[in-house]
Amino acid sequence: MQQGWIRSHQSDLAAIYRLIDGVLILAVLGVCLSVARQPISGDWLAVGLLAVMAFVIMAEPVELYRSWRTDSFRAMLAATSIAWVSVCLLLLLVGYFTGAGHEFSRLVVGCWFVSSLLALGSWRYALRRLLQYLRVHDRNTRSAAILGITPTGLQLARDLRQHPELGIRLRGFYHIPGIPAQENTAADHMALVGDAAGNLADAANADKVDGVGGVGCVGNMQEALAAARCGELDLVYIALPISEAKRIDELLAAFADTTATVHLLPDIFGSSLLQSRWYRIGRSAVLSIYDTPIQGINGWLKRLEDVVIATLALVLLSPLMLLIALGVKLSSRGPVIFRQRRYGYGGNTIEVWKFRSMTTQEDGAKVIQATRNDPRVTRFGRFLRRTSLDELPQLINVLRGDMSIVGPRPHAVAHNEQFRGLVSGYMLRHKVKPGITGWAQVNGWRGETDTLEKMSKRVQYDLDYIRRWSLFFDCYIVLITLFKGFNSRNAY
Repeated sequence: MQQGWIRSHQSDLAAIYRLIDGVLILAVLGVCLSVARQPISGDWLAVGLLAVMAFVIMAEPVELYRSWRTDSFRAMLAATSIAWVSVCLLLLLVGYFTGAGHEFSRLVVGCWFVSSLLALGSWRYALRRLLQYLRVHDRNTRSAAILGITPTGLQLARDLRQHPELGIRLRGFYHIPGIPAQENTAADHMALVGDAAGNLADAANADKVDGVGGVGCVGNMQEALAAARCGELDLVYIALPISEAKRIDELLAAFADTTATVHLLPDIFGSSLLQSRWYRIGRSAVLSIYDTPIQGINGWLKRLEDVVIATLALVLLSPLMLLIALGVKLSSRGPVIFRQRRYGYGGNTIEVWKFRSMTTQEDGAKVIQATRNDPRVTRFGRFLRRTSLDELPQLINVLRGDMSIVGPRPHAVAHNEQFRGLVSGYMLRHKVKPGITGWAQVNGWRGETDTLEKMSKRVQYDLDYIRRWSLFFDCYIVLITLFKGFNSRNAY
């Protein structure tokens, strides 16, 4: 059947991808040696072959050679980087413990490591652009069907229409007998299509759907099953309410007799999912709803990122911090460092450090936020707050492990207790460590939160950061902070 041929083809492509990676790694090594005017000796060739074999092995845990059709290039690049950096570290360790490291040029090794990563990422980007072009022009496509005329199904249809570069061509909707269309389906459908749709209030009228992008209801469950068995469907999306668990189980059992790839698209939770994932406890399958993305290897990588950046920042900024400390001491009475209790990871209380910028040091049950022309803010403190330089001592919080370089900004305990019952999902911000800078701050939601709307927007960006977290996303936020994050009109 067609699906079987597709899977074999994918395996062949994975082998070709491995070959291209190997050739690139060796070719880049050869170029680096040529530029450095060094001969390609047997030792260099052995190191290159070891790197190729190690890269193929390291690529398996991050699933580098799977299909990336529906994933972002950033995720693909992250997987590529993790695999290659692991290889580089392995080669350095081997060179160190065998004592052979001094026999190889550090300049060549450094250029090879960096250039290979650029080459591995560049050819993947070029291939991705080529595949997207082909898919837009109806090449390298997959045939898909949606079971169930529901809001989630219609939303998926719109998403597929808006992203033709995915190469997923929707064959149509298939009506499931006994499952009436939901009450808001008609409204959602009209909003998606942009014109008059058939009355979907009754499942009996499902075959009158004009469809999304010209795709309508093309049959029922039995016809969908027959199409999948004939190899006419590559992807099947079950878009039924989670309350129809029995019917979903029947559909899964039925399509197990086909080679179509089946996806479940339940209409529960919506955007409230926070790093959800399936895992097993014995024979029980469990779906986590509110989880943290920073655990396991991600936790180690995040901690490494924090330690490296915080250490470098402290070394580079220590003269500036000494000048600021002197300025705080000379400009007003009181300690140089202001300490305040705030919520950290898991809702635990931590003590956050700042350069003192106010004449008061509030840390009780009631903490009044600074406002425009606040008399409590010193003249020097106003400069520090406007430029965010008062936050620099939090680099020590990062080294202590209380905070991260990037994450949701920590709020005073009093403010947490004030807003946790007013803003939905507020406490989910604490599924990761608080940060010196964050996604909300670089998007302008920094400073005073004198309205519920402002705090809601900040929380919205914080949760979006947790959902999208990656090391590359952290680096992007750090770069944005360097360019525009140190000055804000909202910081008083």
